[in-house]
Amino acid sequence: MSNQLVSLIIVYAGKCCPPEKLLLSVRAQTHLQREVLLIDNSPAGDLALRTKALDPEICVLKGKDQQGYCQALNKGIAASRGDFILCLNDDVILENTFLERALTGFYVSPEIGMVSGKILRQDLRTVDSAGLFLSIWRSPLERGYGTPDKGQYDEPGYIFGVNGAVAFYRRSMLEQVKLKEGYFDPDFGIFYEDLDLAWRAQNSGWKAYYVPSAIAYHVRGATVRKNSGIDRPMARRYLSDPLYARLFKNRYYTIMRNERICAFLLHLPFMLFYDGALWAHLLFTRPALALKATFNLKAWRGFLQKLRSIASQRRKTARKIPAQSKNS
Repeated sequence: MSNQLVSLIIVYAGKCCPPEKLLLSVRAQTHLQREVLLIDNSPAGDLALRTKALDPEICVLKGKDQQGYCQALNKGIAASRGDFILCLNDDVILENTFLERALTGFYVSPEIGMVSGKILRQDLRTVDSAGLFLSIWRSPLERGYGTPDKGQYDEPGYIFGVNGAVAFYRRSMLEQVKLKEGYFDPDFGIFYEDLDLAWRAQNSGWKAYYVPSAIAYHVRGATVRKNSGIDRPMARRYLSDPLYARLFKNRYYTIMRNERICAFLLHLPFMLFYDGALWAHLLFTRPALALKATFNLKAWRGFLQKLRSIASQRRKTARKIPAQSKNS
């Protein structure tokens, strides 16, 4: 395991968290076979100069902007060389044994294509994620989110997927479930991109595993607002209207791409209740956005065009025989 190259892909948004703490935690890793690719999505675009003194071996690639988050990840993964890929938000800090311990999860079984560690808030005692699951509402469910860490999630085991802030993947899995547009759907920007990839992987026979001894710390919501921290938990009220609309669209894109017909019918009552509540909340809290979403014909054309594209991809994928090369 010690000779496996790990590629760390960091997307720097430049919203509030300077990257130095994350980069220092990467530099302190006990697993030495690694490369770091930093995608500079900040408005200033001066990250190469800032990181040169810290670690001259860091590869800095110029990104675009926050809406290009998935494009930035795709760019970093395509340029990387590692057998394993760790995608990181810029508001994360890793314990120095994170890579060493998380890598053990991949060796539980060749079917393990995703590994999650225990992700805590920056107060060191509140759980941010102990693994990503798919809820009955067909939305992402972060196990343990917001609860005190009392050791209740200290047992390793299978989960559904991994949180996008600290997402560890096997490269061969990423190559198998890759879309025509990239590993992550570039139209997503942010929201649901981690669930979409996990769901695609699960549908292709891959599994995800939780390693609680691999610990990371996350400032929840720092990628979507300027004033972040544990006293300001991530909530829809902090989102701008464009990001709020993106949250809705990506939900439907994810379900359309990945849900099986039988499971869709089984969960339809729950989805109708959940989406009814979402739209009611939107109507009462952001009536202008609700009206715009309802009567914006251009937006509806784009939305329906994307759904048709996803449906076409589903039909093509269904005709393919899934690859079974999971030994790398």
